[in-house]
Amino acid sequence: MITEKSLKTGNWKLEISPKRSLGQNFLINAGILEKIVSAAELSLNDTVLEIGPGTGNLTKPLSEKAGQVIAIEKDHRLIEELHEKFKNTNVTIIEGDILKLDIEKLFENCKLKIENCDYKVIANIPYYITSNLLRTIFEKWPRPKLIVLTIQKEVAQRIVAKPPNMSLLALSVQFYAEPKIIGYISRGSFRPMPKVDSAIIRLTPLQGPLSEARLRGSEKFFKVAKAGFSGKRKQLINNLSKNFGIIRGDLLKAFKEVGIEPDVRAENLSLEQWLTLSKKID
Repeated sequence: MITEKSLKTGNWKLEISPKRSLGQNFLINAGILEKIVSAAELSLNDTVLEIGPGTGNLTKPLSEKAGQVIAIEKDHRLIEELHEKFKNTNVTIIEGDILKLDIEKLFENCKLKIENCDYKVIANIPYYITSNLLRTIFEKWPRPKLIVLTIQKEVAQRIVAKPPNMSLLALSVQFYAEPKIIGYISRGSFRPMPKVDSAIIRLTPLQGPLSEARLRGSEKFFKVAKAGFSGKRKQLINNLSKNFGIIRGDLLKAFKEVGIEPDVRAENLSLEQWLTLSKKID
């Protein structure tokens, strides 16, 4: 029997009280674990960076499909057992905080060529680090080939949203990657059981010339986007005028060129419209 203090994980048993401060909810549903691995489309040529292996339930099937798994675990209590479970395998266990990780040093220590960026990020992450983690991956790390995460259901739905339900979160993620919800996970698939359901989301980062061109204008894009969403339930033209000190007449001209209505709100614009509009605002 699986309880909060005794989790049977593969061929070993770990006595542990999950830490709420770390957002620990261990995934125990074998069918869901298989679905996550399938979504990652792994081959023996792939290196996987797993965030928060916990008791190793996801690490094991990942190691069977990938060429190498680098698992970063913050909870010191889990490290010894993880080392024991995965000794003499293709899994490297590293103790550390993923949000403070020196990615270049990690690649160097694991003898990976950072310029290739040939790795995939896979994780069942604590809900509370979702936004910070995505920002860290997109803004500070070499671009991964693929990202597969288990996150809160409502957050996943916000990330994949389209007009008229756009948000700064959706815009920020879609600027860097194409998001897709692979499936939903009931709260009963975790121990301890969280208060909300989850979702498996796959993010495919943009590659090639399109990505490079977009990244060159990222600072301006996010400055405009943050200004646009700064006043909830306010018209976009008012938010932009206030933040940039632009007279309405000039903004109305820009709106017309982009093909948006004068009274539009930020959540009604598509990513493409935001990209075009950001180039027209000084």
